[in-house]
Amino acid sequence: MLTHRFLALLLSVGVSTGCAVGPDYRQPDAPLPDRYLGQSGVEQRHASSSAELVTWWEGFGDPLLTRLVSVALDQNLDLAQASARVTQARAGLGVANAALLPSGSASAQAARSYQSVETPLGKLLDATPGFDRYGNSYEANLGAAWELDVFGGLRRGREAALAEYQASAAGATATRLAVAAQTADLYITVRGLQSRIAIARRQVETQQKLLSTVSLLYSKGLAAELEVRQAEGALAQVRATVPVLETGLDAALNGLDVMLGVPPGTYRAELAGPKAIPAAPQLARTGSPADLLRRRPDLIVAERRLAAANARIGVAIAEYYPKFSLSALLGSATTVASGNLFSAGASQAAGVLGLRWRLFDFGRINAQIELARGQEAEALAAYRQAVLRATEDVENAFSALIKREDQAGTLAQGETSLTQARNASFAAYQKGVVRLIEVLLADESLLRTSDARAQAQTESARAAVAAFKALGGGWEPAAAI
Repeated sequence: MLTHRFLALLLSVGVSTGCAVGPDYRQPDAPLPDRYLGQSGVEQRHASSSAELVTWWEGFGDPLLTRLVSVALDQNLDLAQASARVTQARAGLGVANAALLPSGSASAQAARSYQSVETPLGKLLDATPGFDRYGNSYEANLGAAWELDVFGGLRRGREAALAEYQASAAGATATRLAVAAQTADLYITVRGLQSRIAIARRQVETQQKLLSTVSLLYSKGLAAELEVRQAEGALAQVRATVPVLETGLDAALNGLDVMLGVPPGTYRAELAGPKAIPAAPQLARTGSPADLLRRRPDLIVAERRLAAANARIGVAIAEYYPKFSLSALLGSATTVASGNLFSAGASQAAGVLGLRWRLFDFGRINAQIELARGQEAEALAAYRQAVLRATEDVENAFSALIKREDQAGTLAQGETSLTQARNASFAAYQKGVVRLIEVLLADESLLRTSDARAQAQTESARAAVAAFKALGGGWEPAAAI
């Protein structure tokens, strides 16, 4: 009796106090500076518009860009996969929750048998007066079972499943942010390549006019054949740049269609008309590096996976301790007749207290604990690395945004000066003051500078997209998870 009371006391104390073996999780510290290195430069930028982090793509002032991002967020197949992973993680959490609750079952059976009289039992029964070789049996039962989580192994398993579900939800948000950023990046790339192709084609027209002028002068004996060949070579050189740019444009358009969840070519006609490269907006608020811990969903993923790894240590340690279970059965069984199934004489009941203990398996348990601790150490290192990478992403994006905008401004000034120089050199050539090579060199410099200016404008806009992504823009953390 004392043993029974002690065992009941142990079970009641274990269940009521809610103790759980293994370490309790605490979010690790992530020492970060108060400001970004490039924050001052970004705040001092002058932009025609401003963008909020939640819907930063609207700040570019391009309605088509805004619409395409919305389409991508609705139709992108990466997001569909991420949503499916969240559903799987939610199901895993449901399994972990169910493990903490009692389970019930119902069973019923009816059987009819025909006894052999050639077996020892059959021979014995056959010697009994009035023996009927036919027999019937009926049984119906309700059963219940419950594993008592005395040492918290199941609760630690639930903690791990919950953390994995939260990581999966944050991962879906990270995918959403990446889709928005990649869509905007591809759109800006398309506009940049279209601008560069337009510059190259304008230069082709200029070179064709120059060749026509030189050919006319040559036909009148006022220009040497060398100058004609130089003009032809310059024209061919400029023409050769167009197919390369068009190849890049085709790839960007195809990539954009795939991001939108449609076959390549679907939006090509709508994007065919060249438009200006979207200008990078002003970042309304950059926050501090510490804000990244709650704004960047990839950091939330890393932190939640660390929490899950920590909980699995408790799951492994719980294997040291015995597992207790309660089971019960209430039902009715008879071999007389089906009408007697639920009679008082046919009733049956049972209650069982079960014990399972891996007494001679501690070596394997120790290995499982060491494995769980190693996975937790790996997750901790991954989290800290992710924090450092996140700050690196922001610093790199800020630097690229500032430097590329400075480069674009300088090149725009140079383009204006080179355009004037080219016009002056051509006028001088027509008067016979300078040689044709001077005009060709001016054309080459102007083309190179104009193309570089278009690239710098494109890269500055792409750097703004990278900055918004690095800051965790595109969602509202308080309402996400």
